[in-house]
Amino acid sequence: MLRVHGALVLVSVAFGLMHVVAKSVLGSLEPLQLASLRALLATPLLLWMAWRHDRMLPSRRELPTLALLGILGVFLNQVLFIVGLDYTTATNAAILMPSIPVFAIAAAALLRIERIGARQLVGVALTVTGCLALLDPTRFTVARETAIGNLLILLNCLSYALFLVLQRPILHRLPWRTVIAWSFVFGSAAILAVGLVPLASLEPGTVPLGAWAGLGFVVLFPTFLGYALSTWAVRRSSPSLVAIYTTVQPLVAAVAAVGFLGEAIGLAEVIGFLLISAGVMAAGPKTGTG
Repeated sequence: MLRVHGALVLVSVAFGLMHVVAKSVLGSLEPLQLASLRALLATPLLLWMAWRHDRMLPSRRELPTLALLGILGVFLNQVLFIVGLDYTTATNAAILMPSIPVFAIAAAALLRIERIGARQLVGVALTVTGCLALLDPTRFTVARETAIGNLLILLNCLSYALFLVLQRPILHRLPWRTVIAWSFVFGSAAILAVGLVPLASLEPGTVPLGAWAGLGFVVLFPTFLGYALSTWAVRRSSPSLVAIYTTVQPLVAAVAAVGFLGEAIGLAEVIGFLLISAGVMAAGPKTGTG
């Protein structure tokens, strides 16, 4: 389980930094342009990784499940996040992220994919409380201009939670690399269906170098590395644990603020760190699942 926790820390760092990086890139690219480029560049990398290690194609009976995962975890998750971020603030998006483990726990229990006990519920309660202590929910804005963005981010959280939960059954039948790669094939096709026109209007010469560097970060770390490691972790632990780790993302932002902006660690950050750490440990399975 140490390997699982280590992988999920890396995922949390990648996704935590993405909030800021993506918001910066959206100053130079339209939301659907960013989503389309992300899908176009990440999908071949995931397919290459899957073919190199697994050397297999999924059977026809698995394609509907992979398509559903692609729609939830790639198309809806990425498009709703990027478009939502364009209509709201990075702070609002971060404050809404703790809904992911709540949605995941509820879905796993309702669909009977995971047996949820008191330990998992306590873990979710601790991590969500710690996350909110870090973020200070009083900074959440409900102005008319952010309402649409807030709703899209919340739907993004729901789609990602369902994606994590519904991965679990198929990961018993297919290798994890094949699952995430083919989920991206279907999800990316859907993204391009709605993003091809905005992408065709892109003038690469007008995009500054910093935006291209930000796109490279988004493709390599939160997308290729983040999705691959989170799928591997679902296979080896549980969807609820992977979902709970999304509450670590505000810790990443707090540490980054200390390291790069010279901000100080206060009592709220210490309390948040302790609560999140306790929640993660409480919710984590005692052993791996192979």
